[in-house]
Amino acid sequence: MSYLDNIRTFTRVHELGSMSAAARDQRISPAVASARIAQLEGHLGVRLFQRSTRSLKPTEQGRLFYEGACKVIEALDAAEAAVMSVTKSPRGTLFVAAPLGAGRRFIAPLVPEFKAAYPDIDLRLRLSDRRIDLTAEGIDLALFLGVPEDSTLKLKKIASCPRLLCAAPAYVARRGTPKTGEEIVSDNHECLNLRFPGAPEFRWLLQTETGLERFSVSGPFESDDGDVLLDWALDGHGIVLKPMFEVAEHLAAGRLVPVAEATPPLPVTLGFLYAHRRLQDPKVRLFMDFAAGRIADQLPR
Repeated sequence: MSYLDNIRTFTRVHELGSMSAAARDQRISPAVASARIAQLEGHLGVRLFQRSTRSLKPTEQGRLFYEGACKVIEALDAAEAAVMSVTKSPRGTLFVAAPLGAGRRFIAPLVPEFKAAYPDIDLRLRLSDRRIDLTAEGIDLALFLGVPEDSTLKLKKIASCPRLLCAAPAYVARRGTPKTGEEIVSDNHECLNLRFPGAPEFRWLLQTETGLERFSVSGPFESDDGDVLLDWALDGHGIVLKPMFEVAEHLAAGRLVPVAEATPPLPVTLGFLYAHRRLQDPKVRLFMDFAAGRIADQLPR
């Protein structure tokens, strides 16, 4: 085992707080991960983690070593990136995350084309509607769809995407067409909610005559998959909040109709999130440049 491999495994164990999680992240067995940490501790002559049957926490020496180890890895990654930029032959593995619906629509179709153009890069796509921690999960960049927040991450904006509330004609025939968020709440309309820890749609933030207002909505159906919510809306089970690009085809065909148009949701930003240091990696720059224009061309005008 190389000393550098040991250091890389150590940093992932520190960040993920789990030997098994770090092993999965690096595609090695837990036994190999444990052996690397033991070898590193033997070399340094200190304990890097306090282990128990239920937890694994860094020691004071482990925290100090982590700070230095990150600088070593960042410097090496930057050096490798500089060489690849000069040789124009980027290689390695690129981890890309995306929301389920947007990832299926925009990113998944591009993977074979990107692989054909850059055969030495292996792209690993991770799709989920939950909030992704790029650092903890080893993600190089993520397709972002939401309202930007203050963050240490950088955002490459692709477009601003309008959103709307909509429902199937069968639903509005049964329950009526609410004109505002107030009517959705006061008339106890059935709302289809995206539910997972940290989800931004626990309450709908709508634009009213007096400014932004949060409306607590409820309904009998909820899921952590946005595509499931859309299917339920199409079947007439309630009102859904969606970006225009996800429902434009259904609106044009009359399968969905807008509701509460007097109080529309805020638009969301579509773009790529990445850690500042990752932009040094030519693979990250290549994929963002490759994908951004193609995604923008698919958005409704």
